[in-house]
Amino acid sequence: MTQFVYLIGIGGIGMSALARYYNHAGCKVAGYDRTVSKLTEELEKEGISIHYEDDLSLIPKEFFDQKDKTLVIYTPAVPKEMRELVYFSQNGYNLVKRSKALGVIASGKVCLAVAGTHGKTTTSTLLAHIMTSSGAGCTAFLGGISKNYNNNLLLSNSRYLVAEADEFDRSFLQLFPDTAVITSTDADHLDIYENPDHFREAFTTFASQIKNNGFLVLKEGVNIDITGTSAKIYRYSFDKVSHFYASEIVIGGDGIITFTLNYPQGRIEGCTLGIPGWVNVENAIAASAVALLNGVSPIKLKEALATFRGVERRFDIKVNTPKCSYIDDYAHHPQEIKAAISSMRNIFPGRRLTGIFQPHLFTRTRDFAAEFAESLSALDELILLDIYPARELPIEGVTSKIIFDKVRIDNKIQVTKDELMPLLESREIDALISFGAGDIDRFVKPITDLLNRKLGL
Repeated sequence: MTQFVYLIGIGGIGMSALARYYNHAGCKVAGYDRTVSKLTEELEKEGISIHYEDDLSLIPKEFFDQKDKTLVIYTPAVPKEMRELVYFSQNGYNLVKRSKALGVIASGKVCLAVAGTHGKTTTSTLLAHIMTSSGAGCTAFLGGISKNYNNNLLLSNSRYLVAEADEFDRSFLQLFPDTAVITSTDADHLDIYENPDHFREAFTTFASQIKNNGFLVLKEGVNIDITGTSAKIYRYSFDKVSHFYASEIVIGGDGIITFTLNYPQGRIEGCTLGIPGWVNVENAIAASAVALLNGVSPIKLKEALATFRGVERRFDIKVNTPKCSYIDDYAHHPQEIKAAISSMRNIFPGRRLTGIFQPHLFTRTRDFAAEFAESLSALDELILLDIYPARELPIEGVTSKIIFDKVRIDNKIQVTKDELMPLLESREIDALISFGAGDIDRFVKPITDLLNRKLGL
């Protein structure tokens, strides 16, 4: 029986949720991460021991003394040669990837899984909020921090489990859901999948793993082979007629959208989502489809949509005045950036839009430089940072300049992280959005504070 859980890469969003889960279950939990972060500081406050050097002597002694009762979980982002990982691998520990640990936990529940290149964090977080708010309840492993619950883990005795199904490293193939959403299959992680066909094939396999008599909720336009799934298939769309879609769409002055939700059994009129952006309404329709298919009442659903407060770093409004507005977003794929800019234009029509973008990974920059440039060209002004390498070593000739040179707008500048705040200090900002999955998140509070100071707030 597992009594001790050690996590290598404990500060990751998925790993930290597992750490919290096992800590709440009464296990002794500890872990390693490369850098201190807000998440690791929170975990330490919750009683979890964390160190930041690859050093076996820093691991609590009981994880060696109680080897047979110890589970070691690692993220595939950790280098294979990492000393702690090598030790546990060579010394007979129960060693599993994060995805395997989540799959084991999910196997004992009615699993509601949200997959897709874009939108899965907001969709899964909203679904978890609907299930919780409606009284159905759920345990939820989320890929972001829910602003309703200030956490990436929700705990419940409910039979339902909501999981963000991550396609990186084919992690989502450890899940065998009862209901699944696929929001998008735009190619990504080509360092893992090699080409777009292999990427889509993984989603085909994921769809085939839905349990008999289950449901598959597919976004209109998602094109995968679904002949291998026994699930009942439903389609959803933002505003095109489908099994689930929005109509009578009205955008308020604050960007909040009111709409009618159409579904196979009828219409739910006067729905509002508690956060702005058409792309979030699209995500809400996917989450609503899963909730309705699993017995949530239309009245409870409508109430939950209105009280949703969003996810940190997912189209996250930090400043919103007629003079200056600032939104931070996790977007790190060309299609995500395109959708975020489109939503900004929708909410702030006629305003001058400045974007700060930090590319994430050398391989993604190399593979999608032209597509990034195309999406970023929809800005009025671009501030481009250096590539955040994450788990990768540099690739010769691959820098953010290969995006910069292709961006078609005249008002563009490349800066280092050290140069960013002085640059913003010297500029008049109308509407600003920051994008990226790297450490650009560390600038969100300084930027927010700077803009509030300029506004006299």
